[in-house]
Amino acid sequence: MRIEKTESAFGEQDSSLDEACLSGAFCIGTVKGKCRMIKVKNLEIGTGRPKICVPVIEKTRGDILAQAKCMKEKGAELVEWRADFFDEVQNPECVLEVLLELQCILTELPLLFTFRTAKEGGEKHILWEQYETLLKAVAESGTVELIDVEIFRGYDERLHQKKEWRVTDVCNRRMLDLMDELKRKVVLIGSYHDFEKTPSQEEILRRFLFIDRMGADIPKMAVMPKEREDVLRLMEAACLAERLIMEKPLIAMSMGALGAITRVSGETFGSAVTFGCVGKESAPGQLEAGRLRSILDTLHRG
Repeated sequence: MRIEKTESAFGEQDSSLDEACLSGAFCIGTVKGKCRMIKVKNLEIGTGRPKICVPVIEKTRGDILAQAKCMKEKGAELVEWRADFFDEVQNPECVLEVLLELQCILTELPLLFTFRTAKEGGEKHILWEQYETLLKAVAESGTVELIDVEIFRGYDERLHQKKEWRVTDVCNRRMLDLMDELKRKVVLIGSYHDFEKTPSQEEILRRFLFIDRMGADIPKMAVMPKEREDVLRLMEAACLAERLIMEKPLIAMSMGALGAITRVSGETFGSAVTFGCVGKESAPGQLEAGRLRSILDTLHRG
């Protein structure tokens, strides 16, 4: 798999540009020649309407494979295996066996591997060493096209929360080493999830910029709204982030029923992928995949 990449619009040293944008001094538009599309198998992420990703969230091998078999006919364009739901995820051999079977079932549909930790709304806790070993084994297996990494995990491990993040922070060394190895094999989605609140616009934008600088191919943020203004703030921040991070597709969503509008309007504010469901939801507010596809197609045609 080959991914064409361009030089980042803003380097680690260009904080003055970010500060100007955050303060409203100026707004940067899309630069000609920058490419924000990533192609995995036959799926182009970052062009046209948002692509529909459907998570597989069953607990047993049999149920996982059964859910996967109906993905394409139900409207999925990208399938995410949420391995944190899998009863045998602590056994890498069992994980790889399931991945091989998923690869055979999904054929032309790209597969995203995710272990969502309990810290960010997932089903299980996992030690850093186990997390690292698991993701490396999955990437090396050649059975997936994309892997999700929780970019802020280094800060979580040290119980160290702050409002500014730098690639050069000591706690990021292991994450950078892991990402460097994974990126030789797969596309990396660098993610951050907040199931409790919607941060300020400035914090959302700073997190997006940090994920970009860490080297993720596709930055992703999902947050929880408590009022309508939270949804608008996420959309506005994502729109600005898209203009700043010009060479990469982004994923942004506001969760729950209140944030459902963000799952169908990504083409307007700059989110390249949306998450639907077949049966059970993996996050609050997901729409049924077939219905979601119909809505997206209608909006795209205008």
